[in-house]
Amino acid sequence: MIEFSRFARTSLLLLATLLFVSCAWFGDDEEEDEFADLSTEEQFYQQALEQLTNQNFRGSISTYEALESRFPFGRFAEQAQIEIVYAYYRSGDREAARAAAQRFIRLHPDSDNVDYAYYMLGLSSFDDNSGLLDRFLPIDPTKRDPGRTEESFNDFGQLLALYPDSPYAADARARMIYLRNNLAAYEIHVANYYLERQAFIAAQRRAQYVVEYFQGTPAVADAVAIMVECYLRMGLNDLADTSLALLFENYPDHPALDENGEFVIRTEISDPSLLYTVTFGLLGDNRGDPPLAPASRPPMSGSQQIINSQESAEESGRSLLSIITLGIFD
Repeated sequence: MIEFSRFARTSLLLLATLLFVSCAWFGDDEEEDEFADLSTEEQFYQQALEQLTNQNFRGSISTYEALESRFPFGRFAEQAQIEIVYAYYRSGDREAARAAAQRFIRLHPDSDNVDYAYYMLGLSSFDDNSGLLDRFLPIDPTKRDPGRTEESFNDFGQLLALYPDSPYAADARARMIYLRNNLAAYEIHVANYYLERQAFIAAQRRAQYVVEYFQGTPAVADAVAIMVECYLRMGLNDLADTSLALLFENYPDHPALDENGEFVIRTEISDPSLLYTVTFGLLGDNRGDPPLAPASRPPMSGSQQIINSQESAEESGRSLLSIITLGIFD
């Protein structure tokens, strides 16, 4: 009985080994069959290029990778490394496209195609909207995390700094304008978020940041309007008047100004309904209409009232002992 058990275990072990070897052998055969008709580097490259032209991007990626593994120092290796960036990009794998572009820049910094690598680096982050929600729902890109936007903006900026005469420079410059507008709009969303929660100092700083660093963007008008409201809420009327004059002079048609040029104080706050929360903002409303806060500061602070009361007490002829003992002894 013991010998039969040992025989059974040995047989199973041998069978598993044979299955593993046969699977590996057939796998190698499939890979070899895929490139069985290719023997030279040029043949690999021509097949990859044909697949790329026919929009068989996955197939071209496999062929480019096979070319580089078999001929790492061949005359088509560099061209394959730059073309695979485009293949990754068109296949929808933005991260792989960025990695391939960075690798090409690192390996071939003096190549004639390095400007294209920088361009693809920025482009891969520019429209990295591969999520399911991005495809089927109208999501405002200015409300997304700005990390990818900043990354793309910096990559395009590096292209313009290093290769201002590149054929890709004009398109990169136009995309940078769009990205800069989005970054400014994102700051406005954050400023409104703080303003609706009565964090007036934080909202004012965000708005001022837009005015200082995003001049020329459409968001500047909204930033000035937010600054006016924040100053009014904090009782800084002189600063509010200065910002209001700036808003009226440069943006007289802004929605924050009425027909008479007077500033309209908003009276809505973020108050999401249950339907709005459950549907992630697709249905329902997230606005309420209670007032945010007083539009002007109280006439004096509590400490100032104490000082004034002491001054009035001194003027009324109270004795020094009464003043020192806060009225306990007269």
